Amino acid sequence: MTGTKTIFKKIIDREIPARIVYEDELSLAFYDVAPQAPVHVLVIPKREIPSLAAATESDQQVLGHLLWVIKKIADDLKLDQGYRVVTNIGQDGGQSVHHLHFHLLGGRQMKWPPG
Repeated sequence: MTGTKTIFKKIIDREIPARIVYEDELSLAFYDVAPQAPVHVLVIPKREIPSLAAATESDQQVLGHLLWVIKKIADDLKLDQGYRVVTNIGQDGGQSVHHLHFHLLGGRQMKWPPG
């Protein structure tokens, strides 16, 4: 990782705007600017973790917390028929921002295989 801030760090620091749907001391969630479903929310840790592959044992609490936040947002957004949670890891996984983030996708029938 270079010394340059990621777009997500700029959102955390309020240097660029985002449509925030949830925030607490550990996490931030906001709508994706290029949605792939009727509901497309990104859930990120405020602490910079480059990807799930870079997570350490000390990140266990925040990782579990992010999953709880995803469930809470899905409940709040009434995604009662189901939803998908995705994280991209590395180049082959399609990761484009090197700050761990989960995509919460819902509001339509999801297809399989996804990509």
